[in-house]
Order: sequence, then C-alpha cells, then structure tokens
Amino acid sequence: MKRISIIVPAFNERAHLPRTLEAARRAAEHCGLEYELIVPDNGSTDGSQEIARSLGANVLDCPGISIAALRNRGAAVASGDWLAFLDADMEVPIDWLSTWCRVRAEDCADVLGLVHRPPAQAPWYARAWLQRVAAERDRPALLDWLPTANLCLERECFERVGGFDESLHTGEDKDLCLRLSRSGARLLSLPNPTVLNWGFEHSWKEWLGKELWRQSGQARLLRKNNASLRTLRFPLLAAGHWLLAALTLLCLALGRPWLAVGLFALGWLPALAMALRFHYNRQRPLLALHLTVLHWLRMHVAGIALFLGLMDLTARRPSRG
Repeated sequence: MKRISIIVPAFNERAHLPRTLEAARRAAEHCGLEYELIVPDNGSTDGSQEIARSLGANVLDCPGISIAALRNRGAAVASGDWLAFLDADMEVPIDWLSTWCRVRAEDCADVLGLVHRPPAQAPWYARAWLQRVAAERDRPALLDWLPTANLCLERECFERVGGFDESLHTGEDKDLCLRLSRSGARLLSLPNPTVLNWGFEHSWKEWLGKELWRQSGQARLLRKNNASLRTLRFPLLAAGHWLLAALTLLCLALGRPWLAVGLFALGWLPALAMALRFHYNRQRPLLALHLTVLHWLRMHVAGIALFLGLMDLTARRPSRG
C-alpha cells in the first residue's frame, strides 16, 4: 500500500493548524491511505508545536530558516512514497487524497494541485483575488507551475529535481514547479474539489504587504531561471506601469493635464486586460471591476519589489579586481 507524507510548515499558526491537520487526517483515512503528518515549525511562540503534537504530527523545531528550507526539512524525514505539501491555513476537502489516488491510478499526472477559495467571511478584495485563481484554473489542465498551498507529488519527482531552492525566500514554489516541468513531470490543476483558504487578508495593509513579499523574489527567480517571455512578461509589465506613472507626473509638472489624464487612463488598460482575460471574469462584471483595481495596485507593488530586488542583487554581487 502506498504511504503519503503530509508536510505542513508552520509559524505561529495556532488559529489554523488544528483545522488543517484534522482535515488532512480525515482525507487520508477516507481513502484508506497510510499517512504521516509532519510539521516543520519555524520557532513558533504561540503553542503551535504543542497543538501539532497533540494531533499526532511529527514536529520538527527549525527556527530561523526559509519556507523552502522548512519544506525540505519535512521531506528529508518523510517516509512516504508520495509527498503532500500543505500550507498551515488550508482546509482540504475529504476527497482531496482520493482525487490524488485516482489521478495516479489513471496515470494522468505526476503532480496535483487543487484550486483554493476563500471562506464567505473574507473581505471583498481577498475573495476577488482568490477568485482570480479560480478563473485562471477553471478547468482541468496540465500547467508548467502550481502553487504549493496544496500540492501532491511523487517523491521520486521531488528528489530528482533536488527539492526546493533554499536560497529563494519567496517564489520557491514556482521555481520548484518550473524545474519539475522541465524534468518531464506532468503538473495537473483541477478546479474541483476545492480547498478552503483561511489565510485571507483582513486589511488592505496586509494585502499590500503580502503582495510585496510575494513579488520580492522576482529578481532572484529571473536570475536563476533562463529568461523567457513566460518569466519576463509580468516584471516587464510592472516596470512599464511605473514608467507610465512617471510620465504622467512629468506631464502634470510641465502643465500638460490632458496628456497626463490620457497616460493615467492608458495605465489602467493592462489591469483591465488581465481582469477580462478569462471568460469566467467576463461573465461577472463586478468581479472584473474588483480585479481591475487589484491588478492595477499589484503592478505598482510588483514594480517596487522588482526595483528593490535588483538593488539587492547589485549590492550582493562580488566586486572584481
């Protein structure tokens, strides 16, 4: 019988961890899989480690390391033929692992990721942002990368590419999946069943802060992976967005208000195009409006993150001579 190791990295996740671990346990027992729960903990001070142990998890005390390193520590002690990486604020459905078993039995893919959605009580911007994921992945598809919020894969695939790159403090999930894809692994996204994401943002400050953190690894990711249209598309769009903003301010300073208004309006077109890219959004005008605003803000944040990342790379580059 196959055995699965469910790895849930955590840091001060007392509010979410019981729900996450219980749901994972129910999913494993529902399909009759042998399983183990592994919680690599990044030095929690809120009792997360004690909670995880009380729920039967093997807790690894790993303070002060990156999320990539936490996941690798979990994989290093795992005994399963299969690995499942799960964020500590995800609530998987009871048929999560039954779906994975079916995918493997039918040999549809080597890696599986399910779409995650917010609970009803999330604020509108958090709901809209996660619905963007649902819109992008509204049908079964083989993709070149999947987020590790919930990810099942063959252990052999993970070991073949060397696991997560611990030098990346963010973007490590995208990097892993791009390497998996290049190695020949098939990455399958399924829109159903869905996973509940309880880690939604409760304020605009939190939303913007998370986006800045998510985008802060772009420069390192571009440096590590060969540049392509796929990897350069969004960073270039964010840089162009800031260029338009600078030209808008310049026109205002030069007393050209109508030209400034035209440039400002032009700056919204990429965000609108991204919001209307998928049929799912075009059928929901209010969601499309919300996503246009969020994409516009995200490009501002991504431009800042890209600039800071390039500055960091320049500062770390060894001098010659």
